Amino acid sequence: MGGFTAVVKGNETYPESRVLIIITGGTICMQPSEGGLVPVDGFLESAMAPRPSFNDKSERVKLTAIKDGEKILLDSLRTPPSSYSKHIRYGALEFNPLLDSSSISSDGWTQIATAVKANYHLFDGFVVLHGTDSLSYSASALSFMMQDLGKPVVLTGSQASIFALQSDAVDNLLGSLIIAGTFVIPEVCLFFHHTLFRGNRTTKASASSFDAFASPNCEPLARVTGIGIDVNWSLVRRPTTIAPFEVTPYLDTAHVACVRIFPGIKPEMIDSILRVPDLRGLILETFGMGNAPAGVDGSLTRTIRSAVERGITVVNVSQCTNGFVSPLYAPGYQLGQAGVVFGHDLTSEAALTKLSYLLALEKGGKLTSAEISHQMSLNLRGELTEFKSSAFSHPPILDLEAENAAALLGRLSGPEAAFALLGYAVERGDLAGVKELLEGDEIGHQLLKRADYAGNTALHLAAVGPEVEILKLLLLRGAGVHARNRANNTPLFLAVKMGRTEFVDLLKGAGGLLWEQEQEAGTEKVSKRKLEE
Repeated sequence: MGGFTAVVKGNETYPESRVLIIITGGTICMQPSEGGLVPVDGFLESAMAPRPSFNDKSERVKLTAIKDGEKILLDSLRTPPSSYSKHIRYGALEFNPLLDSSSISSDGWTQIATAVKANYHLFDGFVVLHGTDSLSYSASALSFMMQDLGKPVVLTGSQASIFALQSDAVDNLLGSLIIAGTFVIPEVCLFFHHTLFRGNRTTKASASSFDAFASPNCEPLARVTGIGIDVNWSLVRRPTTIAPFEVTPYLDTAHVACVRIFPGIKPEMIDSILRVPDLRGLILETFGMGNAPAGVDGSLTRTIRSAVERGITVVNVSQCTNGFVSPLYAPGYQLGQAGVVFGHDLTSEAALTKLSYLLALEKGGKLTSAEISHQMSLNLRGELTEFKSSAFSHPPILDLEAENAAALLGRLSGPEAAFALLGYAVERGDLAGVKELLEGDEIGHQLLKRADYAGNTALHLAAVGPEVEILKLLLLRGAGVHARNRANNTPLFLAVKMGRTEFVDLLKGAGGLLWEQEQEAGTEKVSKRKLEE
């Protein structure tokens, strides 16, 4: 991710990235009062400006932002240069009023998501300050609401106020800022206690420990260590469709319930919930691998089957922290026969918000009721583990001119050689060669995030031609459309300057945007109408 401006300090030049902090409330921005902890307005000035780790005392630059549909100017602060030789400049939008996280609802999630959408073209990344009680619910909900996300959205909070003497707030907030402004991790994430999690895989595991969140069935996306941030790039998801970033607002949480099965539970209890007016979905937290008491006479199973026949979607998730549900045992099998959807290793938070998201799509006419059960079993945002069988094949052989390939390989070794060959194949318009080089998830991902000496990724190279199908292939494989080279240029800007209208249309269709500086640099080869579509 390139910087907006060059910052000169002595003989050193550091790029800047820009991050928008969205402040919803929570313990992190509260301070003690006679009546207990209360939210504090003006968080940027009161909590961040006095701390050297958040403020290098440089000139206060105004940042353009969008709030409630209106363009505003935000005061900004800038961090000292990180270990990645980059400053993070940031401003803040505050909810009014600030909320305790136990009060968050789908309206609050919509407010967060639309704020990200409105400011998407103005910032490199986003940090959301949020209370911890419902943080996993919000992270899960936002992950489903945000489709084809190309930039990091990092949720964080703290167990103690940032104004407290002993607090985890500073580490959580600073780590979130650095990650959001340094790495292109295009997911809704949760950062806590030096660890970056996929948001829809988390659950709050402790009410008091600084190590408050767990991700039982998915490894962390990144960890902060003594020498830097170790990103598990093989786990990071990337958009693989040609589509711009979109938001689905107003999840249908009001019509979904969640029930925890316990020994001796009466069928009448479940039936009373399933007959709540306008109920459309139920998350059933069952024993072990998806087991629930059928009842001596099978009455509980009949109650659930009746609800499914009435059009209510029932999803089975496990009460266990680790593992997944499966129709391995007879009770679980009977639930499956009754029409219950197996939620695999979904957390309760992810199951509830995912079902709410699918119901919102149905309400908007984008999904039929018959498709909801099928979609619940699919991996939409990395929320559940996909089980695949292994397949083996011989390694591919590139169809490149032998002398050119040999010359390149003779001078280079390892990833550099593969990236050089990829660049050569892109330049020649060799679609088959590009496909073969990108075979394999790990190898393909490494090549897509590499850059040459000028900071050009494979997508930058493909944006200037000659083969538009190569550009499309790279986008479908997850190449970052927002990456910028050392000149701070996006692939879209290069396509515009080359006058390649078809390439421009494809990049814009994948969510590509021209930054303000790129628009000012001149785009005479593409009409004003085309750029504003």
